[in-house]
Amino acid sequence: MSTTTGTSSHSAAGRYVGQRVARIEDPRLLTGHGRYVDDIQLPGMLHAAFVRSPVARGRITRIETKAAAALPGVRAVLTGSDINPRVHQFWHSMLGPPPEMGGQTPYPPVRPLAHGDVRFVGDPIVIIVAESRYVAEDAAELIEVDIDPGTPVLGYDAGTNPILVHPEMASGTNVSEAVPMPDVPEVEAMFATAPHVVTRTFRQARATNVPMEPRGIVVHYNRFAGDMQIWAATQSVSEVKSSAARLTGLPEPRVRAIANDVGGGFGQKMMLSRDEAAVILAAHLIGDRPVKWVEDRQENLTAANQARQEAVEVTMAVDAAGTILGAKVHFFEDVGAFPSGTGSSASMAMGVFPGPYRFPVVLPASTAVFTNTVGKQAYRGPWMMETVAREQMMDHVAREIGMDPLEFRRRNILSADEFPYTNCMTLVYENVTPSETMQQALEMLDVEAFRAEQAAARAEGRLLGMGLGVYLEPSAIAFGMLSSDLAVLQMDPTGRVIISMSTGNHGHSLETTIPQIVADTLGCDIADVVLIQGDTATSPTGPGTGGSRSAVIAGGAAQTASMRLREKIVQIAAHLLEASPEDMEVNASVVSVRGTPSKAVPFAQVASVAHMAPDSLPPDMECGLEVTARFRPPGMFTWSNAAHACTVEVDRETGMVKILRYIVSEDCGKMINPMVVEGQIAGGVVQGIGGVLYEHFAYDGEGNPLTTTFLDYLVPSAAEIPDIEIGHIETMSASLGGYKGMGEGGAIVSPPTVANAIHDAVAHLGVHPTDFPLGPSQIRDLLRAVAT
Repeated sequence: MSTTTGTSSHSAAGRYVGQRVARIEDPRLLTGHGRYVDDIQLPGMLHAAFVRSPVARGRITRIETKAAAALPGVRAVLTGSDINPRVHQFWHSMLGPPPEMGGQTPYPPVRPLAHGDVRFVGDPIVIIVAESRYVAEDAAELIEVDIDPGTPVLGYDAGTNPILVHPEMASGTNVSEAVPMPDVPEVEAMFATAPHVVTRTFRQARATNVPMEPRGIVVHYNRFAGDMQIWAATQSVSEVKSSAARLTGLPEPRVRAIANDVGGGFGQKMMLSRDEAAVILAAHLIGDRPVKWVEDRQENLTAANQARQEAVEVTMAVDAAGTILGAKVHFFEDVGAFPSGTGSSASMAMGVFPGPYRFPVVLPASTAVFTNTVGKQAYRGPWMMETVAREQMMDHVAREIGMDPLEFRRRNILSADEFPYTNCMTLVYENVTPSETMQQALEMLDVEAFRAEQAAARAEGRLLGMGLGVYLEPSAIAFGMLSSDLAVLQMDPTGRVIISMSTGNHGHSLETTIPQIVADTLGCDIADVVLIQGDTATSPTGPGTGGSRSAVIAGGAAQTASMRLREKIVQIAAHLLEASPEDMEVNASVVSVRGTPSKAVPFAQVASVAHMAPDSLPPDMECGLEVTARFRPPGMFTWSNAAHACTVEVDRETGMVKILRYIVSEDCGKMINPMVVEGQIAGGVVQGIGGVLYEHFAYDGEGNPLTTTFLDYLVPSAAEIPDIEIGHIETMSASLGGYKGMGEGGAIVSPPTVANAIHDAVAHLGVHPTDFPLGPSQIRDLLRAVAT
């Protein structure tokens, strides 16, 4: 990756913060010494496998398990009638308070195993626990399940289908969540008289998160001690702990959850799944031996939660000068059978739909429906359909009114002197640079040079195009359980520092970036700082890692705790040196008197006194060096932003798209580690490219999955991805440290950027794509349609 840096409200880099510090976790991970769930080996371990539904909807008429139970090595064969009654409560903390504590639940009742009927292909029906995975899989083959198939409920029109996915729900409908379009006569009058009114419907392709490590869990319940220990591939050990306690009825202090290294999550591992719940309950029932379940890739593709089955209808009004007058937006979501909560991301999408542009008014509506498919769960930027629709719409409207899409954006994008800015959905933007990042991306691209290259290519019959996407990311979402985080910071008697947090290690480099913050704030060497995370026995309760929150909220907690600990260290050092704390300075783990460097004490001496010589401490000071700090950012969102630009070539004959250049201008506030930032950007961009050109989890008309292996469900490889050119602008946020979140932005805006580049390549032929994926067959069909 190549890098360009611009500045805006830029602050100087510290000794560690702002530096390209080598990742502390890399030697372990790159040499194959990471420890994942499948690496856990315990004495007497049993292994689990599932029998899953082969049909999308149907009534279970018979389950025959005798032959499987008689197979040597099988410990238990459990159905829904065995497992489901053992559930005390199946509820996720991320969804807010449970019903008995005042929470509202429009969600379908969640059952670990299907019972009575099945509701999607892959619905777990039976769990087998055996001495080995081989025996468990062999036993699964011996189980006979008779299902009377029914007509599956599929598609966005499920809301009007009289067949119900969840007949037990009081609503009597397949609508999971709906917001009607507001009736505002003045707005309708504006649309009726606007010089230009353009309507388009944009459709995303269903995708799945595809973490490198699929889901996995090891559960050991000691019925004699009453303790449960869990190792899980999760984004939140606290969530696993609380969910397991609710499921089994165990007191939370009796449950310990551990996540060592986790091979990616992207939202799929934020909440406990039904499969994992079944394993927990099976281990609780067995009560004397650990049980392991690690899904294979086919299970992950067909049974783990999916996302992106969304459509957005946008109607935009524009005046004669190309100024946006307003929009009406209807979000449609297929949330599958068992989503997380309602599965809908529309409420967030509605609020941020205006993005970086001046929209005087937006009228939003949404419809989310249950279907007989895999349930929806968060996937990196779960509200991103608003950016996908808006950024494509900017290009479509511009072409419709005869204006260059870049010029159309320039006329409507917010400028620096307008912030803080309250958008028409009442969200307040501040400390963002949409106009500046757009300009930097276009300068890096050199639009004039590309247009000349494009014209020359067209003269040869080649199809080149460029696309742009601009967005604002509402990072560090601070409401509910996600609002805050706690840091527990200690200095041991030798001067080493231990910080414990609720975060997890699944690709975010927190093992490096949190110590960078602590070392910079304390004034110590980064080698003396260790982050403890991913273990509820040693880490505080918290929401874990997700929602682009770690730098802002976890980083804020770490910095606050470090400031408090530094203050105590300085007070002790000043007392030992018989000086005033105001005269102290800290550098490289040494506290000295400003202007008299010979009068100094190292951290190790301060720590030794604090722990082992209480009589040498200042009067009324407690022994030890440990502090806690809970941090909550000042606003509901900490806004970051970026602009992406892309150039492509489309092959007329095959429909194949080749990405020529990909450019990103990112403003994520103060960068803790630019190398980590660029890694996050690149990872998100690749996922976004995959969502446009390659990835599509498809079902047939009977609800059967058609893309159940990597031969069918395509993901981009290094061969398809160009060098990603990255420019930086640093505008400090209002939060402590000036940090902003940016983990999801690359995946949010890259899809419309690539789509706009393809559109630019073929628009002069009369081709105007609106649906994903845009693979070779889809583009070839579009080109052929206009040629006939």
